[in-house]
Amino acid sequence: MTTSRCGFFWHERCFWHDPGAIGVFSAPGEFLQPQPASESPESKRRLKNLLEVSGLIDELVVRKPLPATREDLEYFHTERYLDALEAGDAGRGGDAGDCAPYMPGSLAAARQSAGLAIAAVEAVATGELDQAYVLCRPPGHHAEADRGRGFCLLGNIPVAVKRARALGQIGRVAIFDWDVHHGNGQQAAFYADPEVLTVSIHQAGNYPLDTGTFEEQGEGAGLGACLNLPLPPGSGLGAYDYAMESVVLPAIEAFAPELIVVACGYDACAKDPLGKMLLNSTAFARMTTSLKRLAARLCEGRLVMIHEGGYSEGYVPLCGHATIQALADSHISVNDPQAEEIAAWAYQDLQPHQRELIDGWRSAWTAEGRL
Repeated sequence: MTTSRCGFFWHERCFWHDPGAIGVFSAPGEFLQPQPASESPESKRRLKNLLEVSGLIDELVVRKPLPATREDLEYFHTERYLDALEAGDAGRGGDAGDCAPYMPGSLAAARQSAGLAIAAVEAVATGELDQAYVLCRPPGHHAEADRGRGFCLLGNIPVAVKRARALGQIGRVAIFDWDVHHGNGQQAAFYADPEVLTVSIHQAGNYPLDTGTFEEQGEGAGLGACLNLPLPPGSGLGAYDYAMESVVLPAIEAFAPELIVVACGYDACAKDPLGKMLLNSTAFARMTTSLKRLAARLCEGRLVMIHEGGYSEGYVPLCGHATIQALADSHISVNDPQAEEIAAWAYQDLQPHQRELIDGWRSAWTAEGRL
């Protein structure tokens, strides 16, 4: 019997969500031969299988909680949007808003996905577990209150965090999104809330095109509780390490949260078809270790990692395994045959233009008294 205090939340139902045959596109087209959507179950199912084969899953507290209820979802989403999703799911499916296709049965998967996030945040917030990893699908960090976006139907993190705060389970929360795409869903959910810090490090100008600039810093009482770091395409190990050390970790530390939640997509990896960044599995493990140490200093170790994007079926499992190994302080590792090769690619070192950009963000944030 495991003595671990690190939870692993998953459910087979999440893998049954079907976005349709759209490939890497937002919708089928006349000259697009049908192929499975990039947001397919395989990258995540393979991660779960790898955990089984390596034995790491046996060191974790495995949970399969209930799906989110309508009441849970209404902590973030509008009644009109949820009604529309239910109607579409009962019919022939559709698009939940902006590049968020779904088929009948998808809502059950999305409610299960949100339920995993809810249960994990609650377990860590209340002290039942120290850390948790949530293997959920469909992802959620693009979903907004009144529409789905970017393969996301329901806002897993906003639903879970808003619910936990409303129930008095936790106070100040820092949400850090390292998915290659901007975490617009969390930003929109908490843009005016001074008690929730949202930080997103992402590829500049990828998705969504209308959000994610450094100038977006919150509004009203929430001004200064939103930090975006849009790195240029081609950023690699040096740029991410420098941004973490110079801006991300100091910003979270200055905010002093009671809980840290990570939207951990793996599409910033060098093998991803939808991103142009250069990370390897070691980089994700290194970021996890840094966040875990910070959580130990700030909030009694309370750290929840919620799986988002990542579209390389072969490489995502290695990135996820390295992350969970670091989260659980496990000695069980698997060999990544690509890690050293990726690290040896040209331009992995911090480039002058990247340093200048990151230093500018740090200076601006410091000038506002936020570091």
